[in-house]
Amino acid sequence: MILEGKLFPVDRANVDTDQIIPTRFLGAVDAAGLGAYCLGGLPGIETLYAAHPDATLVVARENFGAGSSREHAVWALQARGFRAVIAPSFARIFEENAYNNAFVLATIAPDDVDSVFAAPSARIDVAEQTLALPGGKSIHFTLDPLRKEFLLGGGFLAYMASQVESIRKWETTVH
Repeated sequence: MILEGKLFPVDRANVDTDQIIPTRFLGAVDAAGLGAYCLGGLPGIETLYAAHPDATLVVARENFGAGSSREHAVWALQARGFRAVIAPSFARIFEENAYNNAFVLATIAPDDVDSVFAAPSARIDVAEQTLALPGGKSIHFTLDPLRKEFLLGGGFLAYMASQVESIRKWETTVH
């Protein structure tokens, strides 16, 4: 899985789920409707969207996705057209929600984040776990092997569906 795109710079730490999708917008009828309100809790977000209209990869500081456990935060990012977030760290529950929904999180070293902010675009190779920037800089990131399978397989539910036959075969061997 290769994700290429322009960067959307959210130059702040501790972006929480209330900033990603404010509570007042959770009444949307479906996940797709959440995109209109994505990052609506951040000051100046309309100016940032205007400056980066075609961006598909978010770059942020540490602890992205802090706050409540709402899966809506991941859904809102996806519905807005974002395909990944690049940051030095993520809140644990947000990270689980992202993997379950096949939304890529590239955890990079804090020393590398400024070079990503300085770049206009990036290329994420999930299988190789690399982030490439224009000019040739390559940054490695790590993924838990099972969660990597979730990402490459379309999310947790798709991954589990792909395992049904092997589980059925295993069940016949234990009886």
